[in-house]
Amino acid sequence: MMKVIECDRLTTSYGKTNALNNLSFVIEEHTITGLIGRNGAGKTTLLKTLAGFYMHTSGKLQVFGEHPFNSLKVSANLIFIDDGMIFPPSLTLWEILEASKNFYPNWDHELAERLFTYFGFHKQQSHQVLSKGMRSTFNMIIGLCARCPLTIFDEPTTGMDSSVRKDFYRALLKDYLKHPRTVILSSHLLNELEDILEDVLLIHNGQQKIHLSISDLKQYALGLTGTTAAIDELLGSVDILYTEQLGVNTKYVVVRNQLSETTLHKLKLNGVDISAVATDDLCVYLTNRHKGGIDDVFN
Repeated sequence: MMKVIECDRLTTSYGKTNALNNLSFVIEEHTITGLIGRNGAGKTTLLKTLAGFYMHTSGKLQVFGEHPFNSLKVSANLIFIDDGMIFPPSLTLWEILEASKNFYPNWDHELAERLFTYFGFHKQQSHQVLSKGMRSTFNMIIGLCARCPLTIFDEPTTGMDSSVRKDFYRALLKDYLKHPRTVILSSHLLNELEDILEDVLLIHNGQQKIHLSISDLKQYALGLTGTTAAIDELLGSVDILYTEQLGVNTKYVVVRNQLSETTLHKLKLNGVDISAVATDDLCVYLTNRHKGGIDDVFN
């Protein structure tokens, strides 16, 4: 498969602060990647650097084989959707769709009209007066129907209610299956996205934590619940990602899924319950400053 994005030790700095710090990853064509991280993790900076809005400070960056900053090739094959999109105030929503038909070569106007009607927009409405959720929904229509080879959604569901978010994810998946392209979705709501994602790139404080397929992420860790003595005795030097004291003598820990069959068998014999770890919880644990989370404040 063709490599759409190649980053090698990518760093973007503002003054003395590294918003992105030494990122190295590859995103191939025809994949949906979730860019996950807490607020302030560097997600928007990364996406705007990939889109050519920002010049990176050091490292190597290639998008469609070119440096994206001031690249006509990258601009012609990419659309960037976020809640800060601005359209000419003189145009109605319907006129924006009509103009888009002439601007994006892969534009599907029939789909745009159906989505416009489905979500209850009116032809004479102005983008500037829409609620935050309705603006995000309209922006989503533009992003879907443009069908650009690289489509970037930065926190696309801001302000949307739950039912509209579900409709958006469903619409994106259905259109992607018919018209594959490279899609990047940034969010901190991984639990809503995991059914449509193929890969997850988790960043924290501008640094890459993991870049895995969603199936590998689901197998990345195990949750163990049992007596404190039983868990502490058998785990030893195991990589512990999170720990929580559930009672006087009961503990829950999340560990890397690298335990031997012998260790797992001993844990079960000692009454330790072994469970899967939800992907959104795992991302929180991987980006916690403390392995005990907020509980560490009270210790």
